[in-house]
Amino acid sequence: MERKTQFNAWYILLAILGVFLLQDLWIQSQSVEHIPYSEFQALLEQGEVEAIEIRERRIHGKLRNPTADGRDQFVTTRVDPALANDLAQYGTEFTGVVETHLFANVLSWVLPILVFFGLWVFIFRKLAEKQGGLGGFMTVGKSKAKVYMEQDTKVTFDDVAGVDEAKKELEEVVAFLQRPDEYGRLGARMPKGILLVGPPGTGKTLFARAVAGEAKVPFFSINGSEFVEMFVGVGAARVRDLFEQARQKAPCIIFIDELDALGRARGAFPGGGGHDEKEQTLNQLLAELDGFDPGQGVVLLAATNRPEILDPALLRPGRFDRHVLVERPDRAGRVAILDVHIKRISLGDDVDIEAVASITPGFSGADLANLVNEAAVVATRRDAPAVAMEDFNNAMERMVAGLEKKNRLLNPHEREVVAYHEAGHAMVAVALPGTDPVHKISIIPRGIGALGYTIQRPTEDRYLMTREELENKLAVLFGGRAAELLIFEELSTGAADDLNKATDIARSMVTRYGMDSCVGQMTYEGQGPAFLNNGYGARPERREYSEETAREIDCAVRDIITAAFERATETLIRHRKLLIETAQKLLEKETLTAEELPDLHAIEKKVAASAT
Repeated sequence: MERKTQFNAWYILLAILGVFLLQDLWIQSQSVEHIPYSEFQALLEQGEVEAIEIRERRIHGKLRNPTADGRDQFVTTRVDPALANDLAQYGTEFTGVVETHLFANVLSWVLPILVFFGLWVFIFRKLAEKQGGLGGFMTVGKSKAKVYMEQDTKVTFDDVAGVDEAKKELEEVVAFLQRPDEYGRLGARMPKGILLVGPPGTGKTLFARAVAGEAKVPFFSINGSEFVEMFVGVGAARVRDLFEQARQKAPCIIFIDELDALGRARGAFPGGGGHDEKEQTLNQLLAELDGFDPGQGVVLLAATNRPEILDPALLRPGRFDRHVLVERPDRAGRVAILDVHIKRISLGDDVDIEAVASITPGFSGADLANLVNEAAVVATRRDAPAVAMEDFNNAMERMVAGLEKKNRLLNPHEREVVAYHEAGHAMVAVALPGTDPVHKISIIPRGIGALGYTIQRPTEDRYLMTREELENKLAVLFGGRAAELLIFEELSTGAADDLNKATDIARSMVTRYGMDSCVGQMTYEGQGPAFLNNGYGARPERREYSEETAREIDCAVRDIITAAFERATETLIRHRKLLIETAQKLLEKETLTAEELPDLHAIEKKVAASAT
């Protein structure tokens, strides 16, 4: 308290001194009169000047007799003596003026400083926006979520097709937001969090926006990677700010895309280091999920295509209560998705949406949207009035096999080898029962390394395959190499991709599906890498079988592959003449459709009937 009193006394003392200084300056200004230089000369001639002080630019003097207002001192600005004498002859009053360059001098120093400071601020803001979208240090902890209001979303469930089960799950969330009293009459509560899981391109983000559009509530959209920045603690601060904004705008929906960037399992990478910030962000997200009340109308939606690496604490009920699988559509779903996308293009009369859906198994919603767009581009390139079925076929081939490389010229022998290779695939596929029908074969190079291709079109979606069907698939894969060996009596490197696929299928038959009697009905390998509790990437799986069993597995895989190669060779030997005719026709036309291939089933039936 004493120190505070002493501090105030100093202020009082300084104020008193300031008052005295101002008073002295005022008195001096009142006793000094500014006069012109010509008047100074007149006073000198009259003998009225008692004393003077000559300075560089001014002359200070004292008068013998004070003026009428009591002033006895004066000051005047010096003038060049020669000029003063000349001017005095004319009886003109003149005075000196001191030219000051203070403003120019100050400006010459201040202006460059201001320019450099403004340039520095501009560069800093641009760098901050690129690194984190920061308008300044004060906004570093603010949430970067994009807020879409009711009129901005413009997406409804009518824009989503092909995954009806997932749509029904999310329609319940919309009903909770719109009619909470009706759905809560039996004590039910709104799910705290809904996790959308599925492969890339299946429409998880579109689903989330459709929920917001149907519920007509604000929609906070943010990517999981936007939480973590270069500053420690920013991620947790942004999580808090995001949920605080959501509570203020409730009812609303929070959508976190790519949740795996934020919710990776803690301790999954023990030797890496540098993960404390991400773990703090995840801990804050877990705390917010525990803390907010779904009765306020705040729903958390998240999407990921890697659920296996998420932290188990994030997936438990009470945080993400509902997991919705958004998978690739089946044939009926693909038809529904195509119906949505073809509304924006001019469609030809020959286009059969059912046929387009049948040649696109495994396509996601994004793939189908790209297919429709590519078909429209192909039709535009050939100046067609509408998109025809041929354009869809060309677009599908471009997406599956790659862009045509017409400038990749093969020598005659390589071209002939490729023709027999692709004809071999097609002939074995046509001859064996239960295989997918051949849609088209071509020897036009496509993509990075494909010198030719054979496209098989499944007639229906399949979820199970028998051992016989897998063996037929292996025989088709070896049809190309068997044709090369049968016709040219030598092997080439063109079957490298076929060998990789065949080896994977055969090894899966032995180690995962238990389809070999010698090895037994056991599984020896898991399905894909597990990310949890791994080091960097996917570590090699621990072998839980002996070296002797490993040798049995290798022998069983080799026997399956050998049997498939022999079966393909036997099939081509039986139809060697048709193989040669098909290859020659392929060399001539470069592309053959299913209608131009021989019907080997009908031929074999005729041969069997004639033999009996």
